[in-house]
Amino acid sequence: MTALHPRSRRVLALPLGMALATAVAFLPGVTASAADTPAQAGPAAAAGSGNLSYVVNVRPGHGPSATVREAIARAGGTVVTSYDPIGVVVVHSANPGFARAVRAVRGVDSAGATRTAPLPAQSTTDVGTPKVLDAAQMAAAGAHAAAGQDPLEPLQWDLPAIKADKAHERTLGSPRVTVGVIDTGVDDTHPDIAPNFDRRASVNCVSGRPDTTDGAWRPSASESPHGTHVAGEIAAARNGVGVTGVAPGVKVAGIKVGNPDGFFYTEAVVCGFVWAADHGVDVTNNSYYTDPWYFNCSGDPDQKALVEAVSRASRYAEHKGTVNVAAAGNENYDLASHSITDPASPNDSTPGDRVIDPHTCFDIPTQLPGVVTVAATGARGLKSSFSNYGRGVIDIAAPGGDSTAYQKPDAPATSGLILGPLPGGKWGYMAGTSMASPHVAGVAALIRSTHPHASAARVKALLYAEADATACTDPYDINGDGKVDAVCQGPKNRNGFYGRGTADALAAVTH
Repeated sequence: MTALHPRSRRVLALPLGMALATAVAFLPGVTASAADTPAQAGPAAAAGSGNLSYVVNVRPGHGPSATVREAIARAGGTVVTSYDPIGVVVVHSANPGFARAVRAVRGVDSAGATRTAPLPAQSTTDVGTPKVLDAAQMAAAGAHAAAGQDPLEPLQWDLPAIKADKAHERTLGSPRVTVGVIDTGVDDTHPDIAPNFDRRASVNCVSGRPDTTDGAWRPSASESPHGTHVAGEIAAARNGVGVTGVAPGVKVAGIKVGNPDGFFYTEAVVCGFVWAADHGVDVTNNSYYTDPWYFNCSGDPDQKALVEAVSRASRYAEHKGTVNVAAAGNENYDLASHSITDPASPNDSTPGDRVIDPHTCFDIPTQLPGVVTVAATGARGLKSSFSNYGRGVIDIAAPGGDSTAYQKPDAPATSGLILGPLPGGKWGYMAGTSMASPHVAGVAALIRSTHPHASAARVKALLYAEADATACTDPYDINGDGKVDAVCQGPKNRNGFYGRGTADALAAVTH
């Protein structure tokens, strides 16, 4: 079983003091089959008698009533934590009928299992093995660095693609602005991240409740480098080492929600949003989907409860002033269509093909109201071959990389993927909408730096208004085989490939 939900592709790595000069082979997106099977499946039924985690959604603001608490206990549940402001209660229970029993209780709005595999979940992988490059390759890259540039910046074609290089001539962003990386954890000891790391706003939320033990936000040696790479794309310091982030003067926090096996479960995601809201985080980046369902269908009572819980948490954060940015996904799905075959769900037990309607089955947090949904572009400014799309779903686009066979960057850049830091003082290439989303989060952080008192709604409005309108690519034949690979619909300033357009960092600091 392989979890591909961190929305990135394979990675190359180099140790401290070395640079990247080559890229790994591009990994194609998931190919969905056309089996016509029901969209809903009961997660609790698949789990057998193991202990599961649940969310029980009650009236916000008051916490679970005595009646609800008694019903939870009577049904064999143990309360792990309760997020009273949003009315989400996290519960563990070994009773396979737990959710059904508490749904019938007065005061319960919805309840559902957050997983289909008993705790702990099965092992997964999400990225390839890093490949270390030698000092000669580092020197070749550093030789192209201009005065004031970090040594690997010449390889970052993505910065000029959104005019971040020009923005940096005016400002690097404010240290009073913090971006929370809701992800697999952040290595705050990395030399490109340490100068800008916000320890106060960092946490481990994997269990569903905050763990503030020092360093709990870091990934272990066996865990994914995903969150560290994302953090560096946003705020790698301009410090004469490695790469430069989109907003290299802002702070970045690690909000770890991906468990050691690579799953992002609802209780952890809820914890992450609430933590960000309560700790003054200005922007969150969300380069994942909430496991185990790629799409959560409103007709299924368990999946409906997961959508409601994450929706309440993301809205709470936005009401507190946080701008939530999320990756659109890497399967080349048209999220505005009425039929998608999802072969990956549930990804923590036994997935099977199911045909869903993305208007009633939601990728969360990507498709939630208020969340900025980001598509990926390659080095030639076209939609990345893997990027999901859809008119009315995609809000904005930004560099996420692509195969050099499809979109090759100008020299001295050598890879069409995105370069960023990796745990242990390394740097590597990754690609995906996972990489596009942090570019937009970085631009949002620059907007908040320029407009420190702007509401979340105002920051989003400026983000969209300042984007470079990007017309549909028509026909879109990214591999040149004479067949259309995706169909873009809509005008230049609001279409299915690029939304309002490509993010613009220079406009963020000048308007």
